[in-house]
Amino acid sequence: MSTLQKSSLDFAKEQDQKDKLAAYRDKFHIPKDSNGKDWIYMCGNSLGLQPKTTQQYIQQELKDWAHFGVEGHFEAKNPWMPYHEFLTDSMAKIMGAKPIEVVIMNTLTTNLHLLMVSFYQPTAKKYKIVIESDAFPSDRYAVESQLHFHGFDPKDGLIEWKPREGEELLRMEDLETILDEQGDEIALLLIGGLNYYTGQYLDLKQIAGLGHAKNCMVGIDLAHGAGNIMPDLHDSGVDFAAWCTYKYLNSGPGSLGGLFVHEKHAYNKDLKRFAGWWSHNKDTRFNMRQEFDVMPGAEGFQLSNPPILSMAAIKASLDIFEEVGMSNLREKSKALTGYFEYLINEIDTDRIRIITPSNPEERGCQLSIQVKHADKSLHQKLTDHHIITDWREPDVIRCAPVPLYNTFEDVYRMTEILKTLL
Repeated sequence: MSTLQKSSLDFAKEQDQKDKLAAYRDKFHIPKDSNGKDWIYMCGNSLGLQPKTTQQYIQQELKDWAHFGVEGHFEAKNPWMPYHEFLTDSMAKIMGAKPIEVVIMNTLTTNLHLLMVSFYQPTAKKYKIVIESDAFPSDRYAVESQLHFHGFDPKDGLIEWKPREGEELLRMEDLETILDEQGDEIALLLIGGLNYYTGQYLDLKQIAGLGHAKNCMVGIDLAHGAGNIMPDLHDSGVDFAAWCTYKYLNSGPGSLGGLFVHEKHAYNKDLKRFAGWWSHNKDTRFNMRQEFDVMPGAEGFQLSNPPILSMAAIKASLDIFEEVGMSNLREKSKALTGYFEYLINEIDTDRIRIITPSNPEERGCQLSIQVKHADKSLHQKLTDHHIITDWREPDVIRCAPVPLYNTFEDVYRMTEILKTLL
């Protein structure tokens, strides 16, 4: 196939015709302009689109609430008491975990704090926390507040894993150097497994190995990884992880998050934690005068009974993931993102460049386009053309061709408009 052909609309349409996942686009509500024409939506890394079944799933719970009242906890079509369990197997497959290691609960930063209660146990000597220098702000705020809570100064206790001068991406050998030099003082590594800004996907197993070699706990934020890449959390050996479900997992704005606690910690009842009645043994939970008996695994980190309406929206999306399978999504994602990268690199300009790794194994579907002398105007012009991307200060347009609902034609049309604007 010649370069001319590959850069053509006909080529993009041909790829869509060959795409075995093409029909799944019709399972989502695609935003439209005033003329009824689909927007080019490349912002699934910020908020995923709504599955058309979501309303039906939520309506079922509203119907059962109206019909049964409190008895819906046991008599609803999907009984509310064990509702979170309906999500566990699908979520575990997406994250590469065992069911005992995963639970859907709370929101991302709340879960990170609860996990740090258990896995950040500083001493006078070993108290520092490592994060990547360009971590998502809420991760930094959470870590700094944990240091403050334990009586440490973040200026001393927070260690940043930084890219080298003139580079955007992190190098694993630099993390190794940090641990070689300060490992005796480091208690925790809390790393964004897929960086929100650059789109770099880090080797979780290698991070876990480096941290554990220095007796550090290792936690991962997978907000931008869940439903995007295959993190294989169990095999990675990380101690814990947390993520949200409203980006690639399409569960609606502000929806619940998920957490992972490795099986090696599952039966440690002495693990320090903040507890609530939903972390208590479900067989005796309603015998109100029982002493606390924590459940094994990730379920033992729950606090309260779950918000069913939010979980219904999650279930609608996870049922689609269960049907498609992450390996099929990753296969299309690599092809779609690779095509997007090819077209961007074909644009004859020095105003933009991709800072996301070119190796498909070191990224998900997000490409971060750095804009020279950025003032956000290019992003605004894209928006004016109904191309929905995501701006991140100081100079990056984040674009995510999501394999569940984006097409090769989306990618082609977006780059043609971008070329014109440039």
